[in-house]
Amino acid sequence: MNMAFEDPNADTEWNDILRKKGILPPKETTNEEEEEEASVLQQQSVVKTYEDMTLEELEENEDDFSEEDERAIELYRQQRMAQWQASQIKNKFGEVVEISGQDYVQEVTKAGKDLWVILHLYKQGIPLCTLINQHLAALARKFKDIKFLKAISTTCIPNYPDKNLPTIFAYLDGEIRAQFIGPLVFGGMNLTQDELEWKLAEAGALKTELEENPRKQIQDQLMSSIRTTISSKRDSDSDDD
Repeated sequence: MNMAFEDPNADTEWNDILRKKGILPPKETTNEEEEEEASVLQQQSVVKTYEDMTLEELEENEDDFSEEDERAIELYRQQRMAQWQASQIKNKFGEVVEISGQDYVQEVTKAGKDLWVILHLYKQGIPLCTLINQHLAALARKFKDIKFLKAISTTCIPNYPDKNLPTIFAYLDGEIRAQFIGPLVFGGMNLTQDELEWKLAEAGALKTELEENPRKQIQDQLMSSIRTTISSKRDSDSDDD
């Protein structure tokens, strides 16, 4: 009885299974397949090369690429440029800028579409204003896509009463979307950076990673401490009896 063996290089589903199990040897590649594989590897090498390059390096090395590579690189360059521009827009701020009343229209009203602007009206010599300026400086470094401003109150609003300080206005598209006026709103000198961040997040001005109001955490700790103290006092009174 003659047994017919399949060509181990044949493209059959059965042979593919046998190759995976190691029963048949790997398929021999033809010269044409080898050239195609080499071409793919070369293209991948080029892609990896120019993906690792900066925009300036791409321009310096553009003579080393083929016409086909240049088309791919041009698309990649456009993508990198768009990413860079988006990054510049997102990270265009990063600090609290001092303005005066003369700057208000340009810096706030005409600040730009879909841009949040946080303006702190303050006066020197008011401790809470100083504290908030410190917190805002840290938040400006953290949220670089938001425009943080500060201004001495009377330079923006003549005769603005000191009792209303500190004051924070949150603007979007040049319109006030939230306002925080007076020391009581901020909770006095106990105000933390996280609490101020939470207030601005509630106004929609920024996206915080805080999961709950930091003030609530402090209140919960305080209430827990009070309950513990009361319980201890009751136990002590019971022992005395």
